[in-house]
Amino acid sequence: MPVPTARTLVVGEALVDLTESPTGLVEARPGGSPLNVAVGLARLDVLTTLAAQVGDDEYGELIRDHVDASDVDLRSLPPHHGDTSLAQARLDADGVASYRFDLAWDPTEMPSASDFDLVHVGSIGATLLPGADAVGRLVDEAYAAGVAVSYDPNVRPAITPDLTDVRRRVDRIVARASFVKLSDEDARTLRPDLEPSVYADEIAASGPRLVVLTRGGAGARLTSGDVCVELAAPPVTVADTIGAGDSFMAALLAGLVVREWLGRPSYDADALTWLGTLAARAAAITCSRPGADPPWRRELLPTMEA
Repeated sequence: MPVPTARTLVVGEALVDLTESPTGLVEARPGGSPLNVAVGLARLDVLTTLAAQVGDDEYGELIRDHVDASDVDLRSLPPHHGDTSLAQARLDADGVASYRFDLAWDPTEMPSASDFDLVHVGSIGATLLPGADAVGRLVDEAYAAGVAVSYDPNVRPAITPDLTDVRRRVDRIVARASFVKLSDEDARTLRPDLEPSVYADEIAASGPRLVVLTRGGAGARLTSGDVCVELAAPPVTVADTIGAGDSFMAALLAGLVVREWLGRPSYDADALTWLGTLAARAAAITCSRPGADPPWRRELLPTMEA
């Protein structure tokens, strides 16, 4: 299969996860949902630029080394802070992480959306002020230029507790997005009055061409227009779940790029099944090893070439 040439811009937080195991051992690993998505895309041979704020400290060097190793083009956005943002992740006995954050997000410049074929946004970067306003303007620019937008809300109430504002920002980006992925936890946080699948259907009816609802070990639900496919999660021995959703997102987008499907107005059941299978396999590989360590193209070749 030829290497894709579509250019992807990922915008948002890049930070270091200080992960504490149930035994109390602390490890430092690069993370942040947008960074994880960018690395996941680049490892699948998608030309990827990450626009983020990275500090000048040792944690910033850790991030730079990490993204360089996966051939991500990192654009550090001004202003340049001395300290890199941190997330403290604590793992329970099942490998599930809970987080506390120490970060700033206040970029004064953004790359031009029109220089890319796909713009991906989400997580803290799309809801934390003042940077969330800059992300919103970037999405508006992409939408006006006809550049495909993908979005993963990845809601973090501990960082952005004003859910009224979060919902407003989510709705605004969803209205301009071509591709939306959200977890069932995101859905319950954003719309506790609805079943997650009902909320996903509302999103699908509002404009996006592809909407994916992930359910952890219960699998995923992919919707395009009036076509809906439900897929089981592949069996896996879980090391931890850090970055699993980001790997799913990255592989989903990589599948769209590889098959040259970014411009399709809709997707049939066969396309949804292939995309979901590829993304679920990527997430399972990530769950099988510690930290946000998405798979490389060679690890997904049988699925990508199916």
